[in-house]
Amino acid sequence: MQLTSRSAENATLCALIAPLALRPGFVDTRLPQVQVLSWNHYVASSPQIYEPSLMILAQGSKLARLGPRTLEYGAGHYLVQALSVPFMCETFATEDEPLLGVAVAIDRIVLGELVQAMGLPVDEQIAAQTPESMTSAALDAPMRDSVERLLRCLQDPLECQVMGAARVREVLYVALRGPQAGVLRALVEQQGHFARIAAALSHLREHYAEPLSVEELASCANMSASTFHEHFKRTTLVSPMQYLKRLRLLKAQQMLIGEGLGVAQVAHRVGYQSTSQFSREYKRHFQRSPGDEQAYLAIPA
Repeated sequence: MQLTSRSAENATLCALIAPLALRPGFVDTRLPQVQVLSWNHYVASSPQIYEPSLMILAQGSKLARLGPRTLEYGAGHYLVQALSVPFMCETFATEDEPLLGVAVAIDRIVLGELVQAMGLPVDEQIAAQTPESMTSAALDAPMRDSVERLLRCLQDPLECQVMGAARVREVLYVALRGPQAGVLRALVEQQGHFARIAAALSHLREHYAEPLSVEELASCANMSASTFHEHFKRTTLVSPMQYLKRLRLLKAQQMLIGEGLGVAQVAHRVGYQSTSQFSREYKRHFQRSPGDEQAYLAIPA
């Protein structure tokens, strides 16, 4: 009976996500903080960097590999992506049972407001830790109910306009009361290394196409360059400059696929001075040249 009930609950979420999933991949909704995700075939393991978010799956499953860790999450689970860390992602879906999910952006300002409103004192233990930047949890009744209310809100333009922000806040509030509250609180414990690295990553994502140095990023984190480098690599598993390279290449991939731009134009947009260097690094990272990207994605999996 429990399995039947859980299947019915997931079916409800699927029915609310499907009308919003206008095409495969991530699709924007009426709320800028919310995207829906769908995919109707298996996608082999490939490099990704997600924005900080809660990723709730109603159907299908994903496998995330982050350094030595492997994280599997599927229908009835949600992924807490606290920091934008590079990882390998594998997607399991079919035409009969497509992957369906919803991503809710993690806003550190909203998190801070919620922690303050909840009267949660500063936790020195949380501030001193470097928690896992990517974790998963079962979709319990409070989280499922809040996500369902958010999805129903997205179906109605007026309700979305009036209540949308409150529905997003509710999902984040429920997450702050869930099993992965620690990693979310670490994002707003301002004296903690985790929160400082989060600030540097935010600056990096906004200015990735500009010349950036470790010293500039360390300044954003209010750390010395050596301390910053140490904690950055401990948190993301790559050095700051390796992260910057991977982020630029993933942004380039999105431009090649979504905007149909030429290779030289994309290289310049993501901060490369040399198109040939960009092409070499792109091929090394994705195992195909940037010129082959659109043709590769046009092949059915």
